[in-house]
Amino acid sequence: MKGPCHGMAFADFIMNTDKRQMWDPQIESVCELYPIFDLDAANIAMGFGKFGDCKKLGVGYTKTKAHPIGISPREQLTLCGIQEMHDGSALIWGTELEDWHDHLMPAGERHARARSHLFSIALVPTGEDSFDAEYSLQLDFGGNLPHWMTAPLVLDSVKSMFGVAQPFFETDGSEEVQKRIMEEKIQGEKFVDRNSILFTP
Repeated sequence: MKGPCHGMAFADFIMNTDKRQMWDPQIESVCELYPIFDLDAANIAMGFGKFGDCKKLGVGYTKTKAHPIGISPREQLTLCGIQEMHDGSALIWGTELEDWHDHLMPAGERHARARSHLFSIALVPTGEDSFDAEYSLQLDFGGNLPHWMTAPLVLDSVKSMFGVAQPFFETDGSEEVQKRIMEEKIQGEKFVDRNSILFTP
């Protein structure tokens, strides 16, 4: 893909309702129900850099609309995160929570549960203004729907996402992403220079 490689910006096309609806007409809502703010603890648990730097972590909820071919609304409850590596690459990942986590669901009518057993988007820089993106998904739609019916829907959906994301990173949003990268760099330098009881020069 053309444009700057930035995991958080790419993740907006999955986790932000407005940007998700640009390519996924079936989405009704997507939100981060329970963000985990103590990312230092997450990085400690993952072995400090072994799997990159955890930039975002939390439990998210997704609800879809009924599909015209007769698929009823679906909902998902997932643990999701974003890992960034020192070389500028990033991994956006998620996995479905179990039934015994259902108490974390938002209040309201329950729907058939779709399950993303594995979801990931790996972004790897290939130049100063280009990157490769690999999308992996193991999805169970729920409701005993046959694979031949659901597989084309997933494939078309993923193609639509890249069709919207590419022009954003290449032209429309390139300046916005570069600004985010610069702001994060400035913030990171402030963090490195900060002195405290725990952080000494």
